[in-house]
Amino acid sequence: MTDTLTAPSWQSSVLESVPSGFLAHDWQLATGGRTFEVRNPATEEVIATAADCGTQDALSALDAAAAAADQWALTSPRDRATLLHRLTDALTEHRERLARIITLEIGKTITEARGEVDYAAAYFRWYAEEAVRPHARSTPSPDGRSHIVTVAEPVGPCLLITPWNVPLAMAARKVAAALAAGCTAVLKPAALTPLSSLVLGELAREAGAPEGVLAVITSSDAAGVTTALLADPRLRKLSFTGSTPVGRLLLQQSGARVLRTSMELGGNAPFLVFDDADLDLAVREAMIAKMRLGGQSCVGANRFLVQEGIADAFAAAMAEGMAAVRVGPPDREDTGLGPLADRRAVDKVRRLVEDAVARGAVVIAEADIPDGPGCYAAPTVLDHVPADAAIMHEEVFGPVAAIHRFSTEAEAIAAANNTEHGLASYLMTSHIDRARRVAARLQAGMVGINRGLVSDVAAPFGGIKQSGLGREGGPEGLHEYQQLKYLSMPGFHT
Repeated sequence: MTDTLTAPSWQSSVLESVPSGFLAHDWQLATGGRTFEVRNPATEEVIATAADCGTQDALSALDAAAAAADQWALTSPRDRATLLHRLTDALTEHRERLARIITLEIGKTITEARGEVDYAAAYFRWYAEEAVRPHARSTPSPDGRSHIVTVAEPVGPCLLITPWNVPLAMAARKVAAALAAGCTAVLKPAALTPLSSLVLGELAREAGAPEGVLAVITSSDAAGVTTALLADPRLRKLSFTGSTPVGRLLLQQSGARVLRTSMELGGNAPFLVFDDADLDLAVREAMIAKMRLGGQSCVGANRFLVQEGIADAFAAAMAEGMAAVRVGPPDREDTGLGPLADRRAVDKVRRLVEDAVARGAVVIAEADIPDGPGCYAAPTVLDHVPADAAIMHEEVFGPVAAIHRFSTEAEAIAAANNTEHGLASYLMTSHIDRARRVAARLQAGMVGINRGLVSDVAAPFGGIKQSGLGREGGPEGLHEYQQLKYLSMPGFHT
């Protein structure tokens, strides 16, 4: 295959629309005019520069968020909802522009990038609706001597740290919930993907967000700016999506000031296929669970645990499906898989495949990838992967399906739970009793039953064990940005 990506005709106009600098009270240049490069992983060429914020710049953004905090907290839920509805409309209006930016900065196919913009808009719509439904209660005490009233209040200024794999939608999931709850926020996107968040900040201003309600900082020194913000007493909440090792460090830092935290960390999702599963359905959903975001998803299926009676047929069908994936320029409508995030991602995929093969796994499918530049990895199926292969314990974060065979239900459950992570799990079976029984025993915050996709704006997204704390999405996501105050009132019966 020889398809390669050259700069399309629309690239310059799209990139020119990205704001310069970082957003605090207004758009500013980083101290000293520092910038860092943003590369297109499909060509490995520099496509833009972003403000390289340091500690002083990060604190300027927090200054803005802190200055706006009291007034935004007092803004009525209806007025907050109006802003979020405007942002929903803005993302819908700028759908193609944002999708093109996502495609350029992370190499996501244009089809998936459009879907991400829709997903981001759906979060603003959802939390616009949730903003006017605060949770609280009013009830007499059991002895009738007092009346109990609870009030949900915003926790205060928040730091929102987002990953590179879903740059716009993960920002939307955090920003929408924080603003709906009455919190101001400092958004720090990943250095690989700053552009879509900068545009989101500008759209928020155009939609009427008061100064400081949403600040956006970009930096190549994530550790430095984050450490400075976490040490500042004005910050009251951290929401982080990223790796488990970084999450552990941030929890340690947050503990010093007893910050509220939400952590969506790494995963090692098992995809269980039982003998009684519908083969066509299992393969279709397996392809979704594996290939969504090019395999670069924390909830993506990392280990395919397949019962022996269906394993040969499942492996053959997966091999056929993966070999047929068209890998190429992500801006083409017929491309099924673009590049990975960077060269490190490609090297990790190669390392894990080579380790599995060295331990006895068999490569039964490998698609073609483009010649020339670009961070491409071939869609690959590995069969007979042994339990001690590294890919069974590390997130591959790439288009590799690793099949491990099992005999009994108990064996499958034990293998699925043999990980420090507990974000998502999937199971395929035609027996409802087995579905309920196995789902109850899987150690994961989310379980897809005969489905390869669990994400939904109305559902609580999050994990257990070392996959994180708290939930995003659904009404539960709003509660993460609120604190309860209890009022003790004179009772009606005294």
